[in-house]
Amino acid sequence: MSEPDKPSEYYFREGCFITELSNTPEDPELSVAHVRVEPGETTRWHKLLATTERYLILSGKGSVEVGNNNAREVSERDVVLIPPEVRQRITNTGEEDLIFLALCTPRFQEKYYVELDD
Repeated sequence: MSEPDKPSEYYFREGCFITELSNTPEDPELSVAHVRVEPGETTRWHKLLATTERYLILSGKGSVEVGNNNAREVSERDVVLIPPEVRQRITNTGEEDLIFLALCTPRFQEKYYVELDD
């Protein structure tokens, strides 16, 4: 019996690297993605329609902007709540990769991703 393939990382147009850990129609209530933002990089302004997102910071440090709130510094074990249809972006302010889990409810679907940068 062979082991299932491990998910592979891919670059997403938002400006980060994604590994989908769980995102299937069989589990529509939640998706989990491993996200990596390289040092000095900022993701593009975007929002998710009909989807609440949470960032669980695993390592590194950054600055997150949600809606019209002031930027907030984040580091390991911080959780960021992003309501549906609220603009967001995150900057890696450290010297190492910023790594976090993106937990979406219901599950992330690209059709709900709206890029806001020109």
